[in-house]
Amino acid sequence: MTATGGTTVTVDEVEELAAEALRWLIGTAREAPDGGLAWPDRPSDDDSEPMLYFGTAGTVPVLLEAWRHFGDDAYADTALRAARSLAHRVEDIEDDSLYFGRTGLALVLRTVQEQLGDAASGAAADRALALVRSRFDGTRWGALFELMGGNAGIGLGALLAGDEDLAVLAMEPYLRTAEPTPDGVQWAHRPDTEARLHHVSHGSLGIALALARVGADTGRADLTELALAGAADFVARAEPETDGGGETDGTRPGRGLLVRHSTPQYLPDLIEPFSYGWCHGPAGDAQAFRQLRDVTADPAWSALADRCWHTVTHSGLPRRLRPGFWDNNGRCCGTAGVLALACDRVAEGLDPYAPEGFAHLLATDLAARATRDADGARWSNVEHRATPSALEPRVGWAMGNAGIVRELLRFVRLTRGGDPRYAFTWPDQPAVTA
Repeated sequence: MTATGGTTVTVDEVEELAAEALRWLIGTAREAPDGGLAWPDRPSDDDSEPMLYFGTAGTVPVLLEAWRHFGDDAYADTALRAARSLAHRVEDIEDDSLYFGRTGLALVLRTVQEQLGDAASGAAADRALALVRSRFDGTRWGALFELMGGNAGIGLGALLAGDEDLAVLAMEPYLRTAEPTPDGVQWAHRPDTEARLHHVSHGSLGIALALARVGADTGRADLTELALAGAADFVARAEPETDGGGETDGTRPGRGLLVRHSTPQYLPDLIEPFSYGWCHGPAGDAQAFRQLRDVTADPAWSALADRCWHTVTHSGLPRRLRPGFWDNNGRCCGTAGVLALACDRVAEGLDPYAPEGFAHLLATDLAARATRDADGARWSNVEHRATPSALEPRVGWAMGNAGIVRELLRFVRLTRGGDPRYAFTWPDQPAVTA
């Protein structure tokens, strides 16, 4: 593999990089009085965060991944200490959502119970889910009404944590709040804006993903049908004659699929109308189409996922073509999230394995952008509007080491012909199928 700047990187070196990044991540943990471990969003932060998005709950999956990958029980012991800290946070947080609150804690604690046999984690997961249920107002849990911070994520998280009744309770309000459009339905991601967001993290496609999964797993055909209507609205919004983003390649018009962030544009002074990562771009859109493929067995969804992949691979990423174009290495809106989809496609035989393939390009770029020293390895994202533009490295799943390491370890296994499955399947990333 040839990294940025011409450096050759081997798969063994990617694995070594992942191990160094785990060392840095573990080194940023905070000791809790009860013997647990907790993580901040940034090492300079005074307080730790419990949440899945960029806190302690988001570090546990990569610790389980490392335990499975390296066979080192020290990672499992660290995960247990993290779970102890999470169990003590179940009652003292205000948010109930998957990515920012209590449902994410419940899902991670349930996983620790199942994989490490920790009964205390299971009991804490039960407490968390009971609290989530008790705080439902009949329609929602708070201002956000989507995958990351609202009902859709709570439904997915509850389903995977073993509470199907709570999952259905969370998803049913979408039946009566759907807004008909000429091509399907959409939803408001919060009540105080006229903008309608379209993609997975905060938009209607993420709601459709959750509806499809919960509907299929609980036998609720009405939820599945609503998911199809939400996805139909999204597909109808594709830009005409897109070539995959148009950054570098003007050939093959019409093969890609690119949808605006929102209509009308939400926060136009801060948010660009198009992006390419998991959260608001085709790397995440493809995951929703993979879910619909698995639920319906309709090949049309696979074709749409292929169109998303064409857009991603013709956009110019991971190169940083202009200020702000591709400034994030992380799982949510950066290179690691695209690597997750690239490895899904290789594992499912949709893209042939090759040393010069796109997954290798992404892993190599991550290797080239890492900062490495005696403390380990980590990544800085970029804010081109700030001086200095390099941001402080972050710890967790969304923007930091936990999310990046998880994908690097899976890339190494896949490259060596190993198991493409994760130790912890992320709720909105369907497991690979043969």
